[in-house]
Amino acid sequence: MRIEMTQQGHYDSSLFAAILALIIISVVMVYSSSSVVALTSYDDAAYFARRQLIWAVAGLLVMAVTMRMDHRLLGEQRVVMAILLVSLLLLAATLVPGVGRTVNGSRRWLRFGMLSFQPSELAKVALVIYLSYSIARKGERIRDFMNGIMPAYVVAGVFMATAALQPDFGTTMTIALVAGIMLFAGGANVLHLGATVLAGLPFIYIAVYHTAYRTRRIFAFLDPWADPHGSGHQIIQSFLAFGSGGIFGRGLGEGRQKLLFLPERHSDFIYAVIGEELGLIGALAVLALFLFLLWRGVRIALSANERFSRLLAFGITLLVCLQALINMAVVTGLFPTKGIALPLVSYGGSSMVITLGALGVLLNISRET
Repeated sequence: MRIEMTQQGHYDSSLFAAILALIIISVVMVYSSSSVVALTSYDDAAYFARRQLIWAVAGLLVMAVTMRMDHRLLGEQRVVMAILLVSLLLLAATLVPGVGRTVNGSRRWLRFGMLSFQPSELAKVALVIYLSYSIARKGERIRDFMNGIMPAYVVAGVFMATAALQPDFGTTMTIALVAGIMLFAGGANVLHLGATVLAGLPFIYIAVYHTAYRTRRIFAFLDPWADPHGSGHQIIQSFLAFGSGGIFGRGLGEGRQKLLFLPERHSDFIYAVIGEELGLIGALAVLALFLFLLWRGVRIALSANERFSRLLAFGITLLVCLQALINMAVVTGLFPTKGIALPLVSYGGSSMVITLGALGVLLNISRET
């Protein structure tokens, strides 16, 4: 296997600056949102922030490698298959008793000594790489059902089924959305995609309405105040955070909902703390950074020289920005509550390192545009 270092062109400096801005916001806001719980639980106000900083540095080192490594290496069949197989095995390993670590009732983690790893983060990137390779290789044959999109359906379906068994409905739906949008962008027949969506609706219905906690989340989304101390508690606390923040916010570190009122304050619901402490201005600034990342990523994809490069750039951009928009929609009450982190901002090492590695690939592609 040969790793080549690309030499042509310059990196997209504005995209790189936006990524750094999100990392800085992450470290600052993780410290602000977690200091109270860290002090009460670990007698160290910087417990979570220090780890987030370490993961950010590790992620930047990984990004430095992927920025320099020729991204076309990821389009070689043996590399694609190796990444796909390793990520699937790691994802499946979470289901093995004694191997997978259970957190909040879900087996989503693997423990390696003092470190924990969430394989679903790698699995999502692996799927993007596979779809980019598969669609680019098939060309016009992607419009054929059996020989075109069916292999992609099988691979995505295996990943979705494994994630659903954890259970991780957020990852399952993210994989489905990313796969569907990438196949559409790659030229798949719209009728085939539409028929797949219709065929999947009964399974979505069963997954939601035949699972008690998911049903409660739907009702909490429709009327949070019907159960303010139960299923509606989290989103109500998020509303209170945004409402008390107003236009300019209470000030950095001055938020009240993080004082053990708002659950998942430094992870899935960190955007609510941003809204309370930095106000509407701060919340819109974070949204603008992700929209800017989306714009630059799509522009890089459209300008890339090769079909695989275009699809890979689009897939990475889609994966990061789709998760960000879903998270912000959940926290603001536009979507039902779901455990999807805010990429590059929420607390979490697996997401930070793997996302930065993927964005390094996107920056590498930008050198050709």
